[in-house]
Amino acid sequence: MKILELCEGERPREKMKSLGANALSNGELLAILLRNGRRGESVLDLAQRLLSGAEGSLGRLFSMRLSDLKAIPGIGPEKACSVLAACELGRRFMLEGAGVEKRPVTSARMIYELMLPRLKGVMHEEFWAMYFNVSWYYLGCERITTGSGNATTFDVRSVVKGALDCSAYAVAIVHNHPSCNPRPSQADIQHTQRLRDACSRFELAVLDHVIVADDCFYSFHEERRYER
Repeated sequence: MKILELCEGERPREKMKSLGANALSNGELLAILLRNGRRGESVLDLAQRLLSGAEGSLGRLFSMRLSDLKAIPGIGPEKACSVLAACELGRRFMLEGAGVEKRPVTSARMIYELMLPRLKGVMHEEFWAMYFNVSWYYLGCERITTGSGNATTFDVRSVVKGALDCSAYAVAIVHNHPSCNPRPSQADIQHTQRLRDACSRFELAVLDHVIVADDCFYSFHEERRYER
């Protein structure tokens, strides 16, 4: 059914105007971003197909790249850019709301909450380094490596260099497990020990290694999981 064939109160834009954005479904919100469908397919149908391609998960939709979106029939460069722009605004809102930079980072939960907007729904492993001053205030973070699938490695030297460049007192590393199982692998344990060994030579403290698995996390510090 075409949008114009719907009664006015059921059209996404009119519905938003009268009831507010929170009254719309995910598909209806996407339809507003996409603006129009294609021959033989309404914008609502196109939006639902896009959601289905992300398995109905906004987290998976947020992790899609421009090339992924453009590969979907009916989603050209302009529609893809509109969707990615909305996703990025949402991600930045979550980062802005974390407020971790305004207080000392003293727990794995705070690290998890700060990094979750960057890693939630990402379907490949990424390693990030976080840097802190002597009072444990957050200085910033950077992505060290991006892997393919369920594995990646990171360059310890890049983490140490990043810490020295911003005059950090301490570092933490964070990476995600797309499998949603936060338990560390043997490689994760070895990476952590290598980092601790390297940082000790530069008098850098290692605050933690946190593994993010969307709605849960694993903390090396809290679990006291280090090789001796």
